Amino acid sequence: MVDAPIPVSVLTGFLGSGKTTLLNRLLKDPALADTAVIINEFGDVGIDHLLVEKASEGIIELSDGCLCCTVRGELVDTLADLIDRLQTGKLQRLKRVIIETTGLADPAPVLHAIMGHPVLIQAFRVDGVITTVDAINGMATLDGHEESVKQAAVADRIVITKTDLPGAKQGLPALRARLSALNPGADLVDVDDRRTGYAALFECGVYNPETKTVDVRRWLRAEAYRDREHERGDIDHHHHAHDHDHRHHGHHHHDVNRHDASIRSFSLKHDAPVPLSSFDMFLDLLRSAHGEKLLRVKGIVQLADDPERPLVIHGVQQIFHPPARLAAWPNGIRETRLVMIVKDLPESYVTQLFNAFLGQQPQIDTPDRTALFHNPLAISGVKLG
Repeated sequence: MVDAPIPVSVLTGFLGSGKTTLLNRLLKDPALADTAVIINEFGDVGIDHLLVEKASEGIIELSDGCLCCTVRGELVDTLADLIDRLQTGKLQRLKRVIIETTGLADPAPVLHAIMGHPVLIQAFRVDGVITTVDAINGMATLDGHEESVKQAAVADRIVITKTDLPGAKQGLPALRARLSALNPGADLVDVDDRRTGYAALFECGVYNPETKTVDVRRWLRAEAYRDREHERGDIDHHHHAHDHDHRHHGHHHHDVNRHDASIRSFSLKHDAPVPLSSFDMFLDLLRSAHGEKLLRVKGIVQLADDPERPLVIHGVQQIFHPPARLAAWPNGIRETRLVMIVKDLPESYVTQLFNAFLGQQPQIDTPDRTALFHNPLAISGVKLG
């Protein structure tokens, strides 16, 4: 359909967090020439007039309503129309697509529209999620709105806006610490940093256009989750540090921080080849039983049938991108590494399930290990709502 999949970036952030202002500035960058921008209006909030004037040929305006639900089908049609225009010559060049969601939107359905469509996935690739967070109101927004917490949790890049306003600097360290705890793998970027531009926000995917190769380490950011695991170990010497309420550790004592407590970011590691059937069963069980709780899953897997060629996986809730085989292991490190961002799902449950399917002895209080496979929810001590 096209020479190479066209990268798609999803720009999200809560109402008033500065998405359109950031987009206006970014579109002045020559690196974003030949970019199609898909923008949705919410209610009576119109598109910035400067944006329309500056990039009118690249703007596709969707109907009123939430991009993520009421016009999701229209988003698919719009993306398909872009490809049709390329094929028929009506559109000469298209290097990138940016989709700006509404401030009330969960970005997951936008990612589903691309990753789960058999035709679109041949033409487009998800580059990444860019989330804006207001330096002045960000803490209150995270406290009061679960949507904003999810927007930050699934992001590849988090842009902190309005840092130049009076009072912003004072609360910035706490906000950055909170965002880092929610999403250790995301880059935190100050919108007023002169380096904030194309290079800092885009090319988040597994493919590195500069080197023309895949860059799994840059994409997966597994080291960040290892660091977070060490920090958790300092707080709680038990293995499953996330299975309880953190409020008594001194971080944000107020009850509204329950939104943060429901989000867990961690990684799973296995240093031996994995049977394909076992890994398939592990993923299938997670997707079928807890798909809505899997905010994002990324990983590289060493399969027993071809351990020299690792498998790269990427999923958002129940929808997974078609897996891709790499020609060789990047950086010479051979190990299965999965990064999991989940909601209302205990880390211990996922870890024990992973270990059980991979043939390791699960740390569960059940006399019959096979009970886990027949009833994975019957793990002692794990209660799932």
